[in-house]
Amino acid sequence: MADVEVSVSGRRYKLSCRDGEEDHLRALVRMVDVKAEEITGALGEMTEARTLLLSALLIADELNDMRGAAAVARNESGAEAEPDPAYAVAIERIAERVERLANQLERTGE
Repeated sequence: MADVEVSVSGRRYKLSCRDGEEDHLRALVRMVDVKAEEITGALGEMTEARTLLLSALLIADELNDMRGAAAVARNESGAEAEPDPAYAVAIERIAERVERLANQLERTGE
């Protein structure tokens, strides 16, 4: 396992990932950081947990839109649109992680 130091909304975090996945993790964190910056710019300062939650919701909304567009494209091309159950599992895991992080942040007051 590799440890990676990242920053979201100016706060530093130490995360772990599989060896070789460090750049991918940094790219994902950058996506979250961009959303957090957008939220803070639009709504002003708020708690870290709320910023992260809203960032996750915006990213999930974008993913949902892309999945819908992909389904429409498949239907237009004549292919049968069958949802991949792995997407639902992945989204559920992401939501659980965000919820755990928000709960942890609320408990620790960070």
